Amino acid sequence: MAKTKRLLQENIKLVDIIIELLDARVPTSSVNPEFDHLFNQKNRILVLNKVDLADPNVNLMWKNYYQSKGITCVFVNSQSGQGIKQLLAAIDIVLKEKYERDTKRGLLRRPIKAMVVGIPNVGKSTFINKIVKKASTRTGDRPGVTRNKQWIKINQKIHFLDTPGILWPKFDNQEVGLNLAFTGAIKDQIMNVEELACQLIGFIKVNYPDSLKARYNIDNIKLEDYAILDQIAINRNYYISSTKLDLLKMSTILLDEFRGGKLGKISLEKPI
Repeated sequence: MAKTKRLLQENIKLVDIIIELLDARVPTSSVNPEFDHLFNQKNRILVLNKVDLADPNVNLMWKNYYQSKGITCVFVNSQSGQGIKQLLAAIDIVLKEKYERDTKRGLLRRPIKAMVVGIPNVGKSTFINKIVKKASTRTGDRPGVTRNKQWIKINQKIHFLDTPGILWPKFDNQEVGLNLAFTGAIKDQIMNVEELACQLIGFIKVNYPDSLKARYNIDNIKLEDYAILDQIAINRNYYISSTKLDLLKMSTILLDEFRGGKLGKISLEKPI
């Protein structure tokens, strides 16, 4: 974390704008609180990535929220390319005054340099690869794939600086930590996966009960969270022995299926 923070500080003067990727399912939890201090003098655009995995009605709530705050935001699906054109147009709008100022000073328009930042596993590399239309950066479905900075030429007008994902040292809010764990920003290896899966079940059964019913053939959604996990494992026939359920396997699969959108379009946060 300290190394990445130094990298951001060292390169901030080289760029014209910050493109901050958030996870559309958890826009609040995926904001690194240290970024406000690091980038307070720079133009910024929020990119809510993985919009295809989030609840469309909640996406609209977030769009209205950011507009009411005067914050430039774009909703993007880095897999399909949805929102990419809107982002490139937004960069021109945000930097319009800079363009005009440079023209008045007689400066030739050079390529815009944008730093792409975000927490781990928010999809920065997939996002950049979709824009440049080739695999310029490494990607993966786990946090920590990008480990160093990379300059990528998008076109003649704009260059992106891809940076490693960075979390902050301490979560003051337990809900934030859970949301980051649910979406894969925190490595599963350091978590109690069964407990995490039950916490997720608890949220979904209250807010998206039909998703559990449809995906896992659960009739009684009022069961305790662990009982629902047991029932899902029974329905999937996941056993360690003839009598013992393989709850670790089931928990891992449930989390993977949520992260991959197989439980449907689910948002974990709404604007306050």
